[in-house]
Formats: sequence, C-alpha cells, structure tokens
Amino acid sequence: MSYLYYRKSLMDKAELVSAQKHFTCVDLISNLPIIQSYEVGDQKSTVVARYSLFPFPRDQEREIINMGHQLINSYEQHRYIADLQNYVFDLKELTPKTWTRLEDLPEQGPFILKGETNSRKQNWSRDMFASNKQEAIAVHSRLCDDGLIGNQNIYIRQYEPMITYLTGLNGIPITKEFRFFVAYGQVIAGGYYWQNYADDLPAIPDYHEVPSSFLQEVIKRVDGQVNFFVIDVGQKLNGEWQVVELNDGQQSGLSCIDPETLYARLYKALNR
Repeated sequence: MSYLYYRKSLMDKAELVSAQKHFTCVDLISNLPIIQSYEVGDQKSTVVARYSLFPFPRDQEREIINMGHQLINSYEQHRYIADLQNYVFDLKELTPKTWTRLEDLPEQGPFILKGETNSRKQNWSRDMFASNKQEAIAVHSRLCDDGLIGNQNIYIRQYEPMITYLTGLNGIPITKEFRFFVAYGQVIAGGYYWQNYADDLPAIPDYHEVPSSFLQEVIKRVDGQVNFFVIDVGQKLNGEWQVVELNDGQQSGLSCIDPETLYARLYKALNR
C-alpha cells in the first residue's frame, strides 16, 4: 500500500487531483492508518511526504515508523540529498567545483553561494551571485544573517554560465535547464525547469535533449544513497551538460512536469 502525506498549503489542486488517482492521500499524519503488524513476507507500506517533511523531518519519520509505515526516503537518505557536500563529492566532474571555506577561494570567480539545501536565487544579484572573492565574502555575510540559510552550512560554487534565454527578476538568468524525477534508479518524469518563465519563451525547451547516458551516469554515482530524488541538469555554453543540483523528490516542485505522468509512474515504481 502507498500513501501520500501532503501539506495542504503547498499542494496545487491539479497536482493533488493527479496524486489522488494513484495514492491514498492524507493532509494530516494522524489520518494515516495505524498498522500493528505485518505477516511474514508482507511489504511494509510506503509514505511519500509531499512538501510535508519540514520543519522536523526526523520527527516526521519517527511518527510514520511508529504508525507502522516507512518513508520513501529515510531520514539518512534525506540528509544525503539535502546537504550538497555529500553528492558533490560523489558526482565529481559532473557538477561545478564547490568550496566550503571562503579562504580557499581563488580571487577571481564568478561564484554562486547557497545554503546546504536552500538558496536565495530570487535575489540573484544580491544574495547568490558573486563575480569575485570580495563579492563572495559580502554575499556570504548576508546569507549568515538570513533567517533560513543562516542556520545551514553555506557553500560557494564555481559559476558555470549556461545557455540563457532571458534575464528574470533581480538579474537571474533563465537558462536551458531541466528537472528529472528519479525513483529507485529509474527516471520517471522530466520537464523544463523554469516553469514561471515558460510563457515568456517562444517554445518550451525539450527535456529529451538531455542525453540518457548522462542521466544514467548521475544515477549510477549516487546509487543506493536515496530512493526518490530530482536531478536538475543544465547545458553550458560549450554544449556540455552539468548537474546544477540534486534534491529530495518529496520536497521538489513539478516545474513543467505533468503531474499525471509523475504520480502514475511513481506509483508503479513503488509497487514494482
């Protein structure tokens, strides 16, 4: 049995309708059934915590386990994907170089700065992008005072310019970038990343352009670390592909991905 435990304030109505076709959906953890025991050979029911892990993911997992279920990603799996220093180490050259200390930076960038999980990309020119080390120090200082990111590890990444279609709010580049949901080692859905700017483009870029061999190499390198996650992939100016970041699939927005496709295939992956 598969359940979807969602946060009502964050779940779009169209997405919820698609999810309800395939999952038993609850918006309160107390509405999950309590399962006292399983027969030998039974598979434990799985819960997908859609937008509902935070702010206490460890406590959420404990509650779900105590009710006789398991999360699609354990807390340890969630932490692997939530702190980018973990997967950056595994992905190596497939993703931009990353520093943990300002003193290790070269003088010239450009760089982007973000928390281990979150960024302030909506304030791109002020709170994310830095053209050199001095600017990176200033951005780092502002992020340390940020109510959300100040409580996370802050990382500095080499900024690799990508094919850019237009410039968005506060200077953010709207790039050739795609999101792919992966469940149990298989890509189950893909789509253009920048959903909010899709109507401003003459045509929505096709996610099929990303080579499947590239995606499979990414999956191979993080194999066994997490069950359900997203890969955000962008194309650099020289034509090469790079992993922009990975995220927990439970917390990741749809971008331009069809919710019916996502939930139908996720259900199949869970019950395979």
